[in-house]
Amino acid sequence: MQVADSTSPRTILFVEDEVLIAMVAGAMISDLGYQVLEAGSGSQALKILESDAAVDLLITDYSMPRMTGIELVKAARALRPGLPVLIATGYSELPEGSDSDLPRLGKPFQQDQLKTEIERLLGEPESFRSS
Repeated sequence: MQVADSTSPRTILFVEDEVLIAMVAGAMISDLGYQVLEAGSGSQALKILESDAAVDLLITDYSMPRMTGIELVKAARALRPGLPVLIATGYSELPEGSDSDLPRLGKPFQQDQLKTEIERLLGEPESFRSS
């Protein structure tokens, strides 16, 4: 597994099955100065995590076909223990049995909300933003 060095931008794996949302959020993340890897499903995300790609943060949609965001997080952490995660969801409450301790970002979200959550999870100073 590769770890990004301090001179390269941190890498965020963004998982979203809705193409338009993925495009907009990916652009937001890039604008904040991060490298973005995009996956359209949980299985695509797991292939990235199984590779040697550097991933500093996983942001995933909760509601996706075939594999929910919670299921993806469990599989991702089996591959990369300690990987920070953020669940993006339009639900005010996750269904019963979901891991309620996971950080969540409500959809739709603004870039400043996304920035705050990314910085909090990565321990980035507010001055990190390179734009």
